[in-house]
Amino acid sequence: MSKEKTVYTCTECGGTSLRWLGKCPSCGAWNTLVESVVAPASAAAAPSRNRLSAAPSFAALAQTAEVTLLSDIEAQDIARTPTGIDELDRVLGGGIVEGGVVLIGGDPGIGKSTLLLQALDALSRRPSGASADEPAGMDSLYVTGEESGAQVALRSRRLGLDHSQVQVLAEIQLEKILATLDRLRPSIAVIDSIQTVYSDQLTSAPGSVAQVRECAAHLTRLAKATGVAIVLVGHVTKEGALAGPRVLEHMVDTVLYFEGDTHSSFRLVRAIKNRFGAVNEIGVFAMTERGLKGVANPSAIFLSQHAEPVPGSCVLVTLEGTRPMLVEIQALVDSGGPSPRRLSVGLERDRLAMLLAVLHRHAGISCADQDVFVNAVGGVRISEPAADLAVLLSITSSLRGRSLPKGFIAFGEVGLAGEVRPAPRGQERLKEAAKLGFSVAVVPKANAPKKPIEGLAIHAVDRVEEAMEAVRSLQ
Repeated sequence: MSKEKTVYTCTECGGTSLRWLGKCPSCGAWNTLVESVVAPASAAAAPSRNRLSAAPSFAALAQTAEVTLLSDIEAQDIARTPTGIDELDRVLGGGIVEGGVVLIGGDPGIGKSTLLLQALDALSRRPSGASADEPAGMDSLYVTGEESGAQVALRSRRLGLDHSQVQVLAEIQLEKILATLDRLRPSIAVIDSIQTVYSDQLTSAPGSVAQVRECAAHLTRLAKATGVAIVLVGHVTKEGALAGPRVLEHMVDTVLYFEGDTHSSFRLVRAIKNRFGAVNEIGVFAMTERGLKGVANPSAIFLSQHAEPVPGSCVLVTLEGTRPMLVEIQALVDSGGPSPRRLSVGLERDRLAMLLAVLHRHAGISCADQDVFVNAVGGVRISEPAADLAVLLSITSSLRGRSLPKGFIAFGEVGLAGEVRPAPRGQERLKEAAKLGFSVAVVPKANAPKKPIEGLAIHAVDRVEEAMEAVRSLQ
């Protein structure tokens, strides 16, 4: 009996190696090669071992395809179907797209299945548009590989989804799922989760790199061929990334991440990739007894609950996709030991060290012997550099023990030379702050509006020193 042939596949990029290596030769990631068994190829599928001699024969069998000039192709708007959940539609770019494939990942128990079941039920109850009295909705299918049909029904009762018309299939074999999708042709199908699905054509176990990649490829091909919108639920690793090869994210049209602490009632859904809409859009949900509910004013979650301003607190107007959002930045500066700590939650730690150096060099404020802790309230992650000025002002406020004025906001990028650079879409940020009742703003000079904004006093600055002086005059 011949020995089974094995290869090692990288969980990050999907590259293969004939032997185990500590470092993937394709992408350079460490400790990502996983052993898998190669299915033996049939003799008919391999007419020749010499790829150079075999290439002409395959080329002779292949048919040529028609080529069209780009200028001759008619551009068409993509039709979207709203799910009925506004925050989810915002992240998706307006709704689901026919034939689109969405991958959504998140920690266990964070609410992925709950949100998708609510969305399918809303779509199934959606009026067809034929008449106002006809409540027929879109056909939807929920394929569950982790739970039984009874468990899904129990969750729907808990969510108050009475008399739901969502079709449920408890199956993990790919061939049966594909046959069911081809027969029913629903408008949208959810596969929960892709790690549980397996194909009989592969000998590896469900959840392996080969199974996840092949099953996702077959489902994506069916979606493009039939127009069925498919949502794949993916597990995440300990580092918070989607489990399986990175090529899985390249196969799909949209990648969504579910974020938030399972001990908190608030959840964030962030778009990392979207071929049909803007990336970095964020949807904010609150977990209630009746499932996930969209939060109309997410800024209220991330703002302080203090009646009066406290030292070390500064409100930032950040931009999540197309949405201006107000987030409180808190800083605590305390006397440190021989090795002062710099810790940031929700912000980049390396950028914090850089900002402290800028603060010392250009504003003359030293924290060399102090512990510095910075936190973005509410569990939100801020990656844009426009948070620099708010971070510096909150650190200075904590160091001096003096609170910033009531109704104060700030934003702006700080360079190594001490300059304050403009932030994108500054006018929208200022209007959002004014709408929520803020009265004082320190912003980059390039973001100063040409016309005054009612109720908002704006102090435009060019450098860090000017910003510190402006705040000192207000305190």
